[in-house]
Amino acid sequence: MAKMDSQSPGRRLVKRALICGISGQDGAYLAQLLLDQGYEVAGTSRDAQISHFGNLEAMGIRQRIRLLTMAPNDFRSVLQVISDVMPDEIYNLTGQSSVGLSFQQPVETFEGIVEGTLNLLEAIRFLQYPARLYNACSGECFGDTEGKVADESTAFRPKSPYGVARAASYWMLANYRESYDLFACSGILFNHESPLRPARFVTRKIVSTACRIAAGSKERLQLGNVSVIRDWGWAPEYVEAMWKMLQQDTASDFVIATGESHSLQEFVSLAFEYCGLDWHEHVDLDRSLERPSEIRFGCGNAAKAEKELGWKARYGMPDVVREMVDAEMRMVRVS
Repeated sequence: MAKMDSQSPGRRLVKRALICGISGQDGAYLAQLLLDQGYEVAGTSRDAQISHFGNLEAMGIRQRIRLLTMAPNDFRSVLQVISDVMPDEIYNLTGQSSVGLSFQQPVETFEGIVEGTLNLLEAIRFLQYPARLYNACSGECFGDTEGKVADESTAFRPKSPYGVARAASYWMLANYRESYDLFACSGILFNHESPLRPARFVTRKIVSTACRIAAGSKERLQLGNVSVIRDWGWAPEYVEAMWKMLQQDTASDFVIATGESHSLQEFVSLAFEYCGLDWHEHVDLDRSLERPSEIRFGCGNAAKAEKELGWKARYGMPDVVREMVDAEMRMVRVS
């Protein structure tokens, strides 16, 4: 039970946060950050009774979090959870988050992201509840910027179902913020990685395969287009930016990025190099793995975040690769 302010009955002394989609990479790191800040934390998944919450278990924080079932595309479910938890801050991290998978499941991707965002906004409006809302958006919304660095004024031209869905959620939130004076903001986050990334993500696939080969595996790594250029950051830093957005006096949207761009080939080369290997000897390029539509260049300008939030990325792509390889090597040795 949260402590109450004796000078102001009904007012909690401890902030309470609700993380919708807590089982993923960002959800786990954000939960840890909020617990360290002294928050009470509740988190949702589609079925909390059967979800194993492996990331929360790995970080040793599952028992400190209240876990609830919520279907983001079911308004009644969203309304019930918000009414039950009564959070000060809501972090919307729900929805299918793989760009590649969004081409195979476009309807599920769009509905999960857009309906989930809309239901949270509508529940806050309906309840007239003063919770602050963070919405996870993506640098994928910008599409291919043709070598130009994207900031908050750059137009959206997404090139995947995932990017389209995130762009739609961004504009839905902006409309509700303007129409109903909600404290709601979107974080336009460029690629951010960690050892908690699922194996289907190409960065984790690269690192885990390189580490297994270094440990003696004879397998080969199959990749598609390695010439694509991205802005890769460190996920634990990016959740700090999410939290900082909700601590401001006025709600606003922010690009979160390192401002540095590297090709996927550079990422592959470094991962194998850190494992003592030459990637050319272990990687096969397979055009069938390429996406129907691909962003050739992606890079973000987080100058606004640095100025207004005091946030700036400390880890660059080489740091991210090294951290992921070190963590994967530890797991390989244990297994």
